Amino acid sequence: MPPNFAGTWKMKSSENFDELLKALGVNAMLRKVAGAAAAKPHVEIRQDGEQFYIKTSTSVRTTEINFRIGEEFDEETVDGRKCKSLATWETENKIYCKQTLVDKEGPVTYWSRELRGDELILIFGADDVVCTRIYKRE
Repeated sequence: MPPNFAGTWKMKSSENFDELLKALGVNAMLRKVAGAAAAKPHVEIRQDGEQFYIKTSTSVRTTEINFRIGEEFDEETVDGRKCKSLATWETENKIYCKQTLVDKEGPVTYWSRELRGDELILIFGADDVVCTRIYKRE
């Protein structure tokens, strides 16, 4: 039985988001706007077994992804580039998602989401830069 990621999540802390955007080649002005908007994301997760729907809303942008563990799906990276993604269970409480850029240009990116008690640990990676965001269940 997979762990229950479903619920509404509020961000508690964020580390290295600006550094991640720099690694992705986002310019300073857009980083400032993105950083301010991304300071208070609202995350809604619906889950049916290994089928996931994740909606992340900020004042600037809302993203939605639908995926099933083990099946490739279309997604966009944090900076909006199209990619093919594949989410798998890394541990019994952690999903790891490898992103492959469609245009093949740019850093290697991935994300993971891990449940630890009533916290959700979201990690974004771009090459060797790692951004960690911790959410609390509302």
